[in-house]
Amino acid sequence: MTPRPIVVQNVSKTYGSVRALQRVSFSLPEGVIFALLGPNGAGKTTLIRILMGILPADEGQVLVLGTSPIEARSYVGYLPEARGLYRQARVLELLSYLGALKGLSLAEARREALAWLDRLGLAEWARRHVDELSHGMQQKVQLIAALLHRPRLIVFDEPFQGLDPVNVQLVKDLLRELRSQGHTILLSSHQLHHVEALADHVALIHRGRIVEEGPLAEVKARYRKGDVRVHVAGDVPLPSTLPGVRAVQQENGGWRLIPEGHQAPWELLASLTQMGLPVERFEVVEPTLEDIFLQAVETVQQEAR
Repeated sequence: MTPRPIVVQNVSKTYGSVRALQRVSFSLPEGVIFALLGPNGAGKTTLIRILMGILPADEGQVLVLGTSPIEARSYVGYLPEARGLYRQARVLELLSYLGALKGLSLAEARREALAWLDRLGLAEWARRHVDELSHGMQQKVQLIAALLHRPRLIVFDEPFQGLDPVNVQLVKDLLRELRSQGHTILLSSHQLHHVEALADHVALIHRGRIVEEGPLAEVKARYRKGDVRVHVAGDVPLPSTLPGVRAVQQENGGWRLIPEGHQAPWELLASLTQMGLPVERFEVVEPTLEDIFLQAVETVQQEAR
């Protein structure tokens, strides 16, 4: 059996009196986008630095590609949160050098670098110095550095940080493509809205603890409340009381129905049509990752009291 790309078991890390990680455990399925999500200071970057062998864990075990993080480094592409390039180096020379450090020949590294620069719209900047590039261009160069050695595992820490909407979309499209090619991706971000449409599997971290984890569809199902949104023709107002409905709220040009107990959505729709209301659109309200995170944190805090 092929080992999972990442296995984390009961990992803890303390800085002085601050517990950055508290007995964190999860494993990363192969060929997915796994999102490690949480606010700034939650412990995401500390965990990633342990996975990359930059920091040691105080307790627990970490396996990356079936071995230690240090031994796995050559097979991992890493985009760190704290960006850093040799500013006086020429772009192509720098990428060729970084590729050689990852095991490519200089010819291979140069060929891969040129192909990536062309693809990301930086071909004309290949022989320019890094400090001549805009911030967004430098971000792309660092992205290339993480990918040109064709890594088995890709780790991106805050990949959308500082990017404009066009480049955010570029990174999202690239992540989807890499997944379709069979790559495994660990994506860390505090910008939950950017990764919601990307992730297959999520782990939500708060104050150094995993508060929710699993396949995204299953996590959403656990937090789905059964609320529905209704749009009716001609802005016809809904009655303030409806059978099986606890509350009716106006929302974004439509109505949000909050059911009583376990009232099924189709039963609510049947009630509306029987009343003769001209329903144009009817949809179950899906919880967002932000909704889920807030609820998970609230549950943990209540249990700790």
